[in-house]
Amino acid sequence: MKRFIISILFTCLCLTGLNVSAQGSLSSLDDLLQQVQDGTFRENQQNRAREQEFVQNRGRQQELLRQAETERANLEAESARMEREFEENELALAELREQLSVRMGSLRELFGVLQQAAGDARGNFESSLTNVEFPERAAFLTTLSEKMGSTTELASLEEIEQLWYELQREMTEQGKVKRINTTVVTAAGEETSMEVIRVGVFNLVSDGKYLTYSDPGTGGTGIVSELQRQPQARYVDAVEEMENASSGVVGFGLDPSRGQLLSMLVQTPNLRERIDQGGTVGYIIIGLGAIGAVIAILRFILLLFVSAQVAAQKRNPGKASKKNPLGRVLSVYHDAKGTDLESLELRLGEAVLKETPKLQRFNMMLKVIAVVAPLLGLLGTVTGMIITFQAITLFGAGDPKMMAGGISQALITTVLGLCVAIPMVMLHTLVAGRSKALVEVLEEQATGMVAEYSEKSGKAS
Repeated sequence: MKRFIISILFTCLCLTGLNVSAQGSLSSLDDLLQQVQDGTFRENQQNRAREQEFVQNRGRQQELLRQAETERANLEAESARMEREFEENELALAELREQLSVRMGSLRELFGVLQQAAGDARGNFESSLTNVEFPERAAFLTTLSEKMGSTTELASLEEIEQLWYELQREMTEQGKVKRINTTVVTAAGEETSMEVIRVGVFNLVSDGKYLTYSDPGTGGTGIVSELQRQPQARYVDAVEEMENASSGVVGFGLDPSRGQLLSMLVQTPNLRERIDQGGTVGYIIIGLGAIGAVIAILRFILLLFVSAQVAAQKRNPGKASKKNPLGRVLSVYHDAKGTDLESLELRLGEAVLKETPKLQRFNMMLKVIAVVAPLLGLLGTVTGMIITFQAITLFGAGDPKMMAGGISQALITTVLGLCVAIPMVMLHTLVAGRSKALVEVLEEQATGMVAEYSEKSGKAS
């Protein structure tokens, strides 16, 4: 029962808004009950005060009501007057517009054409390289276009002349090569002021590099910046020649599309990037080609040196030198004198066979590389096509970029294989032909020595 009484007391305390904490700590339930009684008493007093105030003001209610009704009537009358005035102004404005339209006559069409010309000129100027030198034109053309779009304002004669002047200046600047100073954003992201050469409305160059201009009308920043990647060296060399020239005719890589062809040219992959597209198979093909080229060049140089030694030995057959193949064969001939013809022929044949592998060394390796290189290219092609079909399976054929890696590998490895195989076939033919010629010389000399020995033996008998 006590818990129930305490709950009721706390509820009453919350409803009456008493602040128990402000009154200090309670010592007993009697103190709490006394505080509740005091709060109820104060609340009753406030209610009685409100009732007395209401009773006192009850007599003024009719007067306040009359004042509100009078104010409402005055406002309604003011509203009706303003509505009539608005309708009269609308009629007067319509009459004035009709008078303006009659008085303008054919000038309306003229100003319409003028507005269109101003709008078109603003769009062309914002994307033009001349905007770097004359950036103030955009504000004037914007103001003129907005004024011509209004039905109450007309362009002045000075503004029309200014528009004609800007159009004429744009046409004139298209045929000029000028040096101007402007702020350029370098490839590292730093802003610096430098001298820039503007080639008509086609290209901007500076410090031996091509520059690009971002169009503010298409969301760009309207600033000049270096290309993150420059075109090929022959174009960059033309830029340096342009900068060093003061007059006359200079060869220059001009972009008539105002940057589009240059951007496509910059995106064209160089030789290193094309090789990288071939992947691992491409690197293997290039490695085999490099090894084969080194072997072929070294063997060809060695065979040339041996050919020179053999030629010198042919001119002096009486003095055999063991430093060349023909000399070693001649040494066998001189050492075999006094033996029968059949033994001499066998010994010379053995000497020629011993020299042949030395002269034909690595020829088979060159032939194998020439055969394997296109096969590796075919392997890369198949691998690339597998990657392409996997991309199609996962992402569909709607986005060509997803298949670009596999297609690049499929095409590049084939090209690399052919680029290695064709020279290797030629080098193998060249080296094999040279070694075969030397072997034929040895066989010819050996046969001649056998014939000579046979004649001498016949005469002796």
